[in-house]
Amino acid sequence: MAHPEDRRLLASGYVTDMKAAASDPFRFHGGRLAAAAERFDRAPKPWIDLSTGISPWPYPVPEMGQTTWSRLPEPEGFERLEAAAARTFGVDNPAEIVAVPGTDMAIRLLGRLFSEQRSAMLTPIYSGHKAAWSEATEIGINEATEYDLIVLANPNNPDGRIVPPERLRALPGQVIVDEAFADTVPLVSLLPERGNAIVLRSFGKFYGLAGIRLGFVIADIAVAEQLRAMLGDWPVSGIAVTVGLAAYQDQQWQDNQRRRLQDAAVRLDKLLEKFRLDIVGGTSLFRLTSHDKARELFEILGQSGILVRPFSDPATQLRFGLPASEAEWARLENALSQWREMQ
Repeated sequence: MAHPEDRRLLASGYVTDMKAAASDPFRFHGGRLAAAAERFDRAPKPWIDLSTGISPWPYPVPEMGQTTWSRLPEPEGFERLEAAAARTFGVDNPAEIVAVPGTDMAIRLLGRLFSEQRSAMLTPIYSGHKAAWSEATEIGINEATEYDLIVLANPNNPDGRIVPPERLRALPGQVIVDEAFADTVPLVSLLPERGNAIVLRSFGKFYGLAGIRLGFVIADIAVAEQLRAMLGDWPVSGIAVTVGLAAYQDQQWQDNQRRRLQDAAVRLDKLLEKFRLDIVGGTSLFRLTSHDKARELFEILGQSGILVRPFSDPATQLRFGLPASEAEWARLENALSQWREMQ
């Protein structure tokens, strides 16, 4: 007989989401390059992946000795990593910070911990949240005082919506805030004065190293201890510990990265506006556009070896990440020109 939690997960939206991903993987979430290469098998290579909202300029990975790869990480390493993250986030007590193998994992674990709450989420929102809180009501911020648990992303993905931190602090119930993109605009973060809110922070997006699978949950001690018990003795890899420690201690790189991302976002705005795409939101890591022929543009870009993120609701929207090089900027502009000539 299946465990009650397993039955709950099977009954959740996650299985439905996986079916949706199989039928149209590009609308489920970004990064489906293998599916794109299969669908657009004549596209030029290398592919340009603008679908994820991950920085195209990764933090330079430090040299690692053989033992980093061959040995299990030590508990002291996790403690140092969480302490470094605490200093970066402005959190006084590192015991309130839990390193996790990516915030997508944390979202699903929190969905288990708070499964009995009368919950709601501010939409649109990342698909992982919909899977974790499959019975949550979709609301706007003005309805948020009516529920025991509110889940939102701030800044939001895909539209970049920002709810002022003081408004979130005033909500009476439990608040879970996904701050995956807050490194680009630190002033919107609930940290360090989060109250009783639970905050999720991603490493991979701002630092451009999503493959490391590293994130953090900042929560009261009771919640942090439950998460640690669920994650076990080795929550993240030794590689993640080594790279995360170096990156969180490198303030100069962080400052330079924010400036570089902002400059690239301004450049992307100008390019998209040149081809009469309406910019309806975003952060300095991506721009959300709207056009009544968005589906046709997705196809043209795919045939050019450029993957962007389409959506089902509304189908008029496409999300563009940042090109990494002058060659990628040129390919994107050429593909947009080709599309415009077909109009």
